[in-house]
Amino acid sequence: MNITLHVWRQKGPSSGGHFETVQATDISEDMSFLEMLDVVNARMEAEGKEPIVFEHDCREGVCGCCGFMINGLAHGGHKETTVCQLHMRSFKDGDELTLEPWRSAAFPIVRDLMVDRSAFDRIIQAGGYISVRTGSPQDANNIPVKKEYADRAFDAAACIGCGACVASCPNGAAMLFTGAKVTHLGLLPQGQVERYERVQAMTRQMDAEGFGYCTNHGECEASCPKGIKLEVIGRMNRDLFKAQFISRDD
Repeated sequence: MNITLHVWRQKGPSSGGHFETVQATDISEDMSFLEMLDVVNARMEAEGKEPIVFEHDCREGVCGCCGFMINGLAHGGHKETTVCQLHMRSFKDGDELTLEPWRSAAFPIVRDLMVDRSAFDRIIQAGGYISVRTGSPQDANNIPVKKEYADRAFDAAACIGCGACVASCPNGAAMLFTGAKVTHLGLLPQGQVERYERVQAMTRQMDAEGFGYCTNHGECEASCPKGIKLEVIGRMNRDLFKAQFISRDD
């Protein structure tokens, strides 16, 4: 199959960018999208051209590294699918695809389709951890956790921090990501001691990074490759509200 790619090319965060048309010819429909880009890059290098820069690591939908817009949709728009899990059989011979990086002031472009998502790391560093002593390792069954809480914590922990939620949100909000991290630890017994301090610190850092505010548009949930639900935002907001009163009492 032959595909026409309109790829965003940009040398760095402070330089201007433009779209460049690249032909992807003789592509197998069994290739993943990233494998297709590998083939295109190999051919470009053979012709003495600069290859397309994109981020990747595990290529198994786990690490959250890969991610960009395909025809205006995060990861290509397939439900709960990352770019590395997207296969060329999802497209038709002769299709034209526009590839753009995540668009967010908090995600400066490193080069081409690769952005700097260090803002997510700083949100985690602000409170996405458990620092209190939890004792020696115990058998899991010795720590009582309601199944409902365990399931919800597991679902929230599935977030891979790819940034699709931010790029898809018309406000550039990071509420789904931050909410998932707050919910994951806030539902576990070990996370209770720092629960309210955590939500305040992480949301404060989220605002400091320049992310926008949530207006319940819902595109973040629709574009999340791990199916994180909007309910994590609601839980984070409730904890943040409670934290104000707990702080006053202290």
